[in-house]
Amino acid sequence: MSNEQKVLANRIKVCDLILVETGLFLDTHPTDKDALAFFKKYNDLYTQAKNEYIEKYGPIMQTDYNGGDRWNWIDSPWPWEHEEDN
Repeated sequence: MSNEQKVLANRIKVCDLILVETGLFLDTHPTDKDALAFFKKYNDLYTQAKNEYIEKYGPIMQTDYNGGDRWNWIDSPWPWEHEEDN
């Protein structure tokens, strides 16, 4: 796994965690405009990072199927195939 790929993967993980935690906060504070703006910001960052990752390195999840004539999910290394890079 290249350094750039690791950076993108980590950015996706960080944004995902932020979105989950902020979503839980918003569940109990649905009118908090600052929290909602924060969520929107990180949702955009998450989407950008995920789209860039998929474009460069292939799908992260099966739902990232690109609609082509071939099931490309199996082309990328499985997560455990990167263990030596950690």
